[in-house]
Amino acid sequence: MYTLFGSAGSGSAMIEAALALAGAPCRLERASSWEPDSALDRLRAVNPLLQIPTLVLPDGSVLTESAAIMIHLGLQFPDSQLLPQDPARRAQALRGMVFIAANCYAAIGVIDYPERWCADIDASARERMLRGARARLHGYWDLFADTFPAAPYLSGEAPGGLDLMAAVVSRWSGTRKHLARARPQFLATLERVERHPQIAPIWARHWPHAG
Repeated sequence: MYTLFGSAGSGSAMIEAALALAGAPCRLERASSWEPDSALDRLRAVNPLLQIPTLVLPDGSVLTESAAIMIHLGLQFPDSQLLPQDPARRAQALRGMVFIAANCYAAIGVIDYPERWCADIDASARERMLRGARARLHGYWDLFADTFPAAPYLSGEAPGGLDLMAAVVSRWSGTRKHLARARPQFLATLERVERHPQIAPIWARHWPHAG
């Protein structure tokens, strides 16, 4: 049994969906740094940074970092199609997951917590930092959309780890509104991922009011 620490609308949704595609049972623990009534002490015991998702494996070992968790599950459950079987496609899927983690996640961290990146930040500097980080983030997504074509999913004929990561991380920081204007075909791919029968119920719980 896996234990997944996460919260509604967070990155834990992608790992929850990955476990569902893999057919791997898991126990969900609601925990996040912004929910003081959640399982913070239990999360801190396995991940002192209080990051979610955090996944405790059946052997008791701990995995953090969304891309690392997704890659591990893809290797552990090869029939899940979380990672493509074709070596060339698999290489691009790995590239895409690390791209999201290294670039998109990083920009979102600045948008969510600008005070962590600028000491003694004032209101004017904060606003300029937010504008710059959002522009950078949306530019990353434009590049991602142009680099990773869908056929019909980013991972191939079935949604995989790259699709799940893109569908979740693109929900933050105004990215979907930007993509509707700048890359509507890519946005349609993300929406197709979310309608997949095994994924849709998980998304409905994480984003119950999403259109």
